Amino acid sequence: MEHRGEEFGPWLARQLHRMDMSQSDLAARLGLTRAAVSAWVNGRAEPREETKRSLAEVFGTNPDLVDSRTSDISTNRPLRWHHRTAHADGGREYGNAAAFAFDADVAVLAREATQNALDERLDVKAPVRVHYTLHELTGEHLSSFLAALQWDELRPHYDRAAAAEQKVSRSLRAALEELESKNSLLLLRVDDFNANGLTGPEYQDGRYAAVVRRQLDSHKQSGGRAGGSYGLGKATLWAASRFGLVLINSTLSEPHEGRTQRRVIGRLDLPWRQVDGEAFAGPAWFGEPDADPAHKDVSRSWWADEETTRRLHLERHTGEPGTSFLVVGAHDASGDAEELRDLHDKVVRSLADGFWAAMVGGVAAGPLLEARVSTFRDGAVVVPEERVDPYTRHPALSRALQAHLDGRTVDSLTAEDQVARAEVPLIVTPLKGRGRARDKGREHLAVLLLTPAADADERHSRVVCMRGNRMTITEHRPRELPLGTMPFQAVLLAGYATGRSGEDVALAEEFLRASEPPEHDRWDRTEELTSLYERGAVSRLKEFRSDVDKAVRALVGRRETKRAGGPAALRELLTWDANAGTARRTHGFPTVRGVTAHVQESGAWSVVVEVRLPLVEDPWRLTPVAKFDVRSGGRPVIGWAALEAEEHCRVEQGDLVVEPGVRRAVFRGVTDPATHPVRSGYARLVVEVQKARGGSA
Repeated sequence: MEHRGEEFGPWLARQLHRMDMSQSDLAARLGLTRAAVSAWVNGRAEPREETKRSLAEVFGTNPDLVDSRTSDISTNRPLRWHHRTAHADGGREYGNAAAFAFDADVAVLAREATQNALDERLDVKAPVRVHYTLHELTGEHLSSFLAALQWDELRPHYDRAAAAEQKVSRSLRAALEELESKNSLLLLRVDDFNANGLTGPEYQDGRYAAVVRRQLDSHKQSGGRAGGSYGLGKATLWAASRFGLVLINSTLSEPHEGRTQRRVIGRLDLPWRQVDGEAFAGPAWFGEPDADPAHKDVSRSWWADEETTRRLHLERHTGEPGTSFLVVGAHDASGDAEELRDLHDKVVRSLADGFWAAMVGGVAAGPLLEARVSTFRDGAVVVPEERVDPYTRHPALSRALQAHLDGRTVDSLTAEDQVARAEVPLIVTPLKGRGRARDKGREHLAVLLLTPAADADERHSRVVCMRGNRMTITEHRPRELPLGTMPFQAVLLAGYATGRSGEDVALAEEFLRASEPPEHDRWDRTEELTSLYERGAVSRLKEFRSDVDKAVRALVGRRETKRAGGPAALRELLTWDANAGTARRTHGFPTVRGVTAHVQESGAWSVVVEVRLPLVEDPWRLTPVAKFDVRSGGRPVIGWAALEAEEHCRVEQGDLVVEPGVRRAVFRGVTDPATHPVRSGYARLVVEVQKARGGSA
């Protein structure tokens, strides 16, 4: 919904600039003095209604527009790219250094962009909603988009920037060559709703300028709960673009120039370059030439129509405040997501891993975040829209947090569905110059939640740590756990994530934020921590981690919980051992991506199974296991009558062997009907791929 227009003076001043008309010219055409027009522009007076009608005639517009001032007078100012000219002192930047603060990885982008959306939540009684859209363009769809982007005007700048022997230049050359050879371009759009939008003026302080015009400007206004603090997270959007190009469409929560809908701008980050004998510094902006004499011909944001946002793939389907970022030429530099389906799944996993806690709600308050992912090719659905469900990927962790939010925790575990709660002290060191002599600091009680792990959990026996808006900061492995400790999941809530307020909460929030690097992935020594806080701040963090370990040991050692499915030792043999092995396991685990099956006349199941594998240095040795899915009790394992390798693997002694570097393997299996506890038609077949005993992977 559009708001009432802006004040008359600023609106009139901008129209005069847009029409290249002076105050004296307007006064003469209205038959008034220049002093009268100056009083209007400076806000000391406003014209009478009949004068406004005369003003509309001079401007060639409708009197209603002069009265409402909800848009500018149409002057046919064409959209164009404005490239910043080179520095007069001869300095050069061969790329945006901020973009190198993070990996060009869609998982990193999803983490940073979603964190920024959470920090900008508008209505705290409702979740902020994010929607990630992958869209591959080819053929006519690609040509239409490039035309709307004025690609022909940009191409000389890309060619010259790619000609240098610099890191960014080499990447640009590869991107241009691939665009020409494949005639394909991937767009990644990140939409948020129930967010503030890019409010504020074009060049002065505000959310808009912090994102579009500046670096290292965080401009967070979320009452101390913000996840980010460096102002670097936005750089992941540009880092994820092979062309350094991002388009933006924002719906504002507060009017700017009397408007809120479709504030559009594009920003390009390129290395220093020379085009037609003129040197350019790096960044460029796509927009409307500014008519203000102080910024003459600089491309500024404009209020786009619906057709323009559609052609630029920036359309927002509701009028709800928030922002859409379109990453042009999106890519995943990690190399583990090459196809559209792989990218879709990686974004879903990244959102679930980083923000599962923000997506969990309780009886008294709903979730902080909702997330969806969609994937298209030339407007056709490739992967249906998928809502990210925290309970699917992290069932035990989600159960633990929900029990806390609903007040259903216990002091000690006696059943598998219970959640135990304990408090862990964090001593917040005083800020330098503010503490008294021998002042150790202020105590804050963080909340530790612990529950038995789910059988499907890939990783367990860990503590997931968070603060503020409940984004996962780090995972902590407790030390010196008792032998035979049951697999568990634990959550540590600190600062505002505890759900409490008060001075100790605010102090803990600021203390932990200061201990985080730009990636916000650990609590440890940082320059900000040691420069702002008295000596001993790092020691307080070490003590905090030690106290977390003590609390975990106390909770898992109090009583043995009763679980269905047999003792823990037996369950370990029947599930994927996600925690054994070396550090290279951080690359991930093999997953079954597809199974096609039918029942033969003999009663045997015949299956073809596709397995996706992460990159590792050693061969994978895997054991396919077939089970019948039954309504109660454990799933009975059935035997194989035959196992055959189909693609990129081999069978050795009943195991699959996959060489290093292989990302996809396919095998065929036929079950042995003699091992079936019931007829095949009476049960559903489940196929698991487990680590082989003694396997090298």
